[in-house]
Amino acid sequence: MSEHLRTPEERFTDLPDYPFAANYVDIDGLRMHYVDEGPRDGPVVLLLHGEPSWSYLYRHMIPPLAAAGLRVVAPDLVGFGKSDKPSRKGDYSYAGHVAWMQQFIARLDLRGITLFCQDWGSLIGLRVAAENEARFARIALGNGGLPTGDQPMPSAFRLWRTFALYSPWFPIGRIVNSGSVTELSRQVIAAYDAPFPSARYKAGARAFPALVPDRPDDPASDANRAAWEVFRRWEKPFLTTFSNRDPITRGGEVRWQQTVPGAQGQDHVRIRNAGHFLQEDKGPELARVLIDFVSAS
Repeated sequence: MSEHLRTPEERFTDLPDYPFAANYVDIDGLRMHYVDEGPRDGPVVLLLHGEPSWSYLYRHMIPPLAAAGLRVVAPDLVGFGKSDKPSRKGDYSYAGHVAWMQQFIARLDLRGITLFCQDWGSLIGLRVAAENEARFARIALGNGGLPTGDQPMPSAFRLWRTFALYSPWFPIGRIVNSGSVTELSRQVIAAYDAPFPSARYKAGARAFPALVPDRPDDPASDANRAAWEVFRRWEKPFLTTFSNRDPITRGGEVRWQQTVPGAQGQDHVRIRNAGHFLQEDKGPELARVLIDFVSAS
């Protein structure tokens, strides 16, 4: 692996609505940051962000979840947020991200996990859950999936992948803004930009779209197919919380509802007036959905 970069701490000073203490764990020589709020003996809720955001995306969900007595763990993926950032796109792979997250969960010894995952958080989180079933109690999936490359990707995704790979301009905060129904303030956009002082820090964000399996012989396809086999017999509670205004994943919840045994009889939720980043648009509402999901099952 090439050198890795560490965003200066002053970049994260006085971010709006993000008062959480920083926690760190070493994974393969990389420092991984996570938020850990609420009672340490409470039921664990693991919140996994995607591309190109970080745990800041969950700032409106963490306080109500913690207030409900849940232990809320929200890591920054390697390459994002306050976590270390390998400086070459070639340092990142789908398998590598899954391995890093598996090690993170093992190091914290998280058990009885309620997983909420979105975007790349779902590509990683669903794989980790399928390969470590005993650590997970239930799953809530919003605006995400587990592609194998056997189905064509939406045109909106293909355009996004091309932009991420080739555009000389890659404004992280504005990208999150464009994927939200809410018009984000200048300060919030700056908070999404905070982890990336220069283009050198964006290798992970640039790499992610090209790592999504989009052909049947993708390096991750077989492992994702194996994960789907696990979910075809997954009896634990499985909830979908997709939003109605995401051009990339809209409608993707149907396959999960029809395939996963644990999805049968669940009160699946359609989050209204929310875009791809539903946590940004409807965070408190989504937190209430998760609180009810944990208490009901």
